[in-house]
Formats: sequence, structure tokens, C-alpha cells
Amino acid sequence: MPSNSRGRRGHTSPGIRSQRHHDQAGRQPVLLLTDLDLSRERLIVRRPGKRRIIYLDELTYRCASAWLRERHRRWPVTTNPHLLINRWTAVDTTHSPIGTTFTAIFRPTGFTMPMLRQDRIRDEAFEVDDPLHLMRLFGISSHTAMRYITAVHPERTAKLPR
Repeated sequence: MPSNSRGRRGHTSPGIRSQRHHDQAGRQPVLLLTDLDLSRERLIVRRPGKRRIIYLDELTYRCASAWLRERHRRWPVTTNPHLLINRWTAVDTTHSPIGTTFTAIFRPTGFTMPMLRQDRIRDEAFEVDDPLHLMRLFGISSHTAMRYITAVHPERTAKLPR
């Protein structure tokens, strides 16, 4: 795997994890097995009218690769097209997508998936003050990346034209 396609910090793993959140309209992205392309080190996230490419850092790549091996080991003949499945959805595709489980897990804490994602982006912006890195890692726009950089490093962006 080319090293230039990885995040700067080896422990960064927001790729898949950060995309398991609701968008503003409350719809979850659908992650299909075919959307994970390990040969190109990317995940395609599709929403109605949108298509976002997330480039995988090293840890996310290793986790995704391990998940595919485990998925095949547990359910070698499943016909479920989704990337994330469990023992129920592997055999019965009428169950809710697995992403709804994550929402239910965090509900008692008061945290939402978008809040966790925003916190994750803010943490990455604090560690690496590179908007291109944020854009590539999280699939955000240049405007959004600069908002995060400005928020966590106001002293570095105070002299930039607005």
C-alpha cells in the first residue's frame, strides 16, 4: 500500500467509523460491500444525490481488511450486499440495517453520531493543521475543512483574507 495515501498518525481510524452517522435529514448512508475498494484504499459512501469517496488510513485499511476476512469466515454464502452485517442480517435481509444499532448504543449517553464525528474531525484538525488532509480523510469540503482549522488554530489563520 502506498504510504502517501495514509493519515499522518498511524492510530487515526475515522474512515469507516466516521461515516456511520446520520446526515442532516436523518438518513443513514448505505454502505455496500462493493463500496469498499481495498485495492484503491477507499470507501464510497452514497446518499441520495451524493457520492463521497473516503480514503482509508492505515489502521482503517487493516480493520476493513480483517472485517472482510471475518465476514467471509462467518457467513461465506450470505447474499446480503451490505458491508456491515451481523448474525441476523447475514441470513435475513429484512432486518434493520446494522447502522441503526450504533444509534441505539449511543442514545443513552446523549451523544449522537454527528457529534462524535465532529469531535473526531476537530481532534484531527488539532493534531494536523492541514485542510487537504481533513478533506481527504473525512470527505469534507474545503470550506468545512478551513472552518475546523480556523476553530482549533485561530492564531495560524488570523492573517488569512476572509
